[in-house]
Amino acid sequence: MNVGVALNAIDSDNQVDATVRLAAEAETAGLRSAWFGQGFGIDSPQLAAIVGREVPGLQVGTAAIPVFGRHPLVVSGQALTAQAATHGRYHLGLALGTRLLTEDGMGIPFERPIARLREFLVVLRQLIETGTSDFRGELISAATPLPARVPGATTGVPLLVAAMGPQALRVSAELADGILPYLAGPRALAEHIVPAVTAAAAAAGRPAPRIVAFVNGVVTDDVESVRARAAERLAFYEQIPSYARVIELSGAKSAVDVTAIGNEETVRAEVQRYLDAGATEVVFASTEIAGDADRHRTWSLLGELAAERP
Repeated sequence: MNVGVALNAIDSDNQVDATVRLAAEAETAGLRSAWFGQGFGIDSPQLAAIVGREVPGLQVGTAAIPVFGRHPLVVSGQALTAQAATHGRYHLGLALGTRLLTEDGMGIPFERPIARLREFLVVLRQLIETGTSDFRGELISAATPLPARVPGATTGVPLLVAAMGPQALRVSAELADGILPYLAGPRALAEHIVPAVTAAAAAAGRPAPRIVAFVNGVVTDDVESVRARAAERLAFYEQIPSYARVIELSGAKSAVDVTAIGNEETVRAEVQRYLDAGATEVVFASTEIAGDADRHRTWSLLGELAAERP
């Protein structure tokens, strides 16, 4: 089983250096992949390229780049560069983004996100697979008077989408290779997300998609303190409609209710619940809510799980 971790070293003196160190620790613990978020600071494809170059035993991925405020020609160049740097170990994740960050941050109207996602994926797949595009859509246009290739990058960078709503799942099933659900508990996965995306892929004549479940989790004996820290860190997501919806579909009242916090037996059981719900891969986010000792303990357990499921 591909068990990975989401790495965030934003509180360090040098985020790139600290992330490389964390990734090396993750590889030593037996983890298979490292994933990096995209905000207004660090550029995640560049970070993935550096980490993948420095830590050659890990798959690396971006989770996830919003489609607003970016053009597929630029993103394909970033992705292919990261893939060349890592010799084929880079996975590109995209997201719709949020009205809050798109409009307040970039001054761009958050309009027709599903239509934009569809056109973005159509163009991006053309560019990644052929190095060319000649697309005129309603929202996006792309042409390649110069080749959009990166020597050393193989074709077929895996495309994944942080999709959880019905329309985004349908578009992802038709045009991407998988999804990156976050804050979606086992119930939401089993009853809503996995059936929808799997059926849509089958209807489109495409293979069953990857379901890369992102889970906040920590192995610890200090459950209450870690839970309080997680509640504080995750409260931001509760104001975003897409996350609020999937938290509710999970049978939870808040984001912290879909975290996996407890001893090894408890967290192992939670990971199994995600797999039983249809996740094909599990990625743990713990660096923001765990101290070093608990993080090492968490990664040790995840490394064991990865070894048990080759």
